[in-house]
Amino acid sequence: MLILGIDPGTATIGYGLIRAGKKLELVEYGCLKTDPDRTTSQRLKDLADQIDELIKRTEPQAMAVEELFFAKNVTTAIKVSQARGVILLAAENHKLKIFEYTPLQIKQALTGYGRAEKKQIQQMVKMILGLKDIPRPDDAADALACSICCAHSAPARGYPQLTAKK
Repeated sequence: MLILGIDPGTATIGYGLIRAGKKLELVEYGCLKTDPDRTTSQRLKDLADQIDELIKRTEPQAMAVEELFFAKNVTTAIKVSQARGVILLAAENHKLKIFEYTPLQIKQALTGYGRAEKKQIQQMVKMILGLKDIPRPDDAADALACSICCAHSAPARGYPQLTAKK
């Protein structure tokens, strides 16, 4: 089963697609970008179009989205929340199973420790997916971590088919 992980943002949105089967396999990863010179509504429309195209092209069965857990800057939190809304709507429009995880849950799923450093998470993504290097940029690595978290935790949440053998 294909799981699309998303690290939401307004300027840069990380994504990571994995295949969950006997083992977890990397399919692709990258970042979607929006133009900072455009208005908020234009950027959200651009994001909606890009997410829609990504889902159509990759055909995942599930989407794992990082939750906004804490933000020092309220303005940033609001903008990221708007982007998350667009992302969740796109997933719903494509009838994907949607899973949401806090950074703490993602860290625990990958390292067993909820306060793990970013570098530790990136190393685990590299190791779990059998990659030569840590995925770059960080937003893409975070999205892959979210998709791995989903693959590891979905059976416990009542979705064993997310890691069923092919």
